[in-house]
Amino acid sequence: MLDGRATADKILTSVKQKTCALKSPIGLGVIVVGENPASASYVRQKRLAAEKVGFDYIEVKLPESVSEKRLLAEIAKLNNSKKIHGFIIQLPLPRKINVAKILQSVNPEKDVDGFHPINLGKCLAGLPALLPATPAGILMLLDTYEIPLQGKEITVVGHSNIVGKPLAALLINRNATVTVCHQYTRDLAFHTKNADILISATGVPNLIKAPMVKKGVIAIDVGCAKVGDKLVGDIDFTAVSKKAAFITPVPGGVGPMTVATLIYNTYLAATKKI
Repeated sequence: MLDGRATADKILTSVKQKTCALKSPIGLGVIVVGENPASASYVRQKRLAAEKVGFDYIEVKLPESVSEKRLLAEIAKLNNSKKIHGFIIQLPLPRKINVAKILQSVNPEKDVDGFHPINLGKCLAGLPALLPATPAGILMLLDTYEIPLQGKEITVVGHSNIVGKPLAALLINRNATVTVCHQYTRDLAFHTKNADILISATGVPNLIKAPMVKKGVIAIDVGCAKVGDKLVGDIDFTAVSKKAAFITPVPGGVGPMTVATLIYNTYLAATKKI
């Protein structure tokens, strides 16, 4: 089992120790639009993590009906605030909002989610940057368990700007051979069966079945969906775990690592140690 909770706790403990040694507080801001239950849960996890390490936490709540102009004004306030060293806009946003425009309006030096095109470009080029939280968290989890990436066949399922694309870039920069699949891939199993490391980030419950992976695979599940009263991932955990050398659970795998990396990015932004 790749224990994301335990690894995330170690990261948060380290950040807390470093934060306590600083003479000035670190500020993290979150902008939330609407009342999405899933977003509320994610934001709560981020608030608790920020409080755990001793950050000053500010939450800006806006109604679902908020105008793009008002949202941009709130972002400008956080960009200019000397008390806020990093902030995020919780996604998803209402359909009427131009998400690309919103993400580009964030100061790249405060973009602790790593979504700004400047940070994504640096990620692609292998330059120091605030890296996207989920992809960076996955790499930290693999590194913690001393799982080598160089020369490995890695299949990434999902090509979003948030996970799939930046993750592929980070893996290529670590000298892995990377295949990226998505909803238009004609034979998904053909690609997943060849993977030494399989990372799935689609949000489709139990998409990856046991016959689709080889024995000894390292399975990283980024997906999270509610089926009945249970949270499940992209990977059929019960079946695939019998073939996998390592596997992440849902919940308790990648999710805590994303939050911990966000906190770590905020520390880097505050101390200019990117």
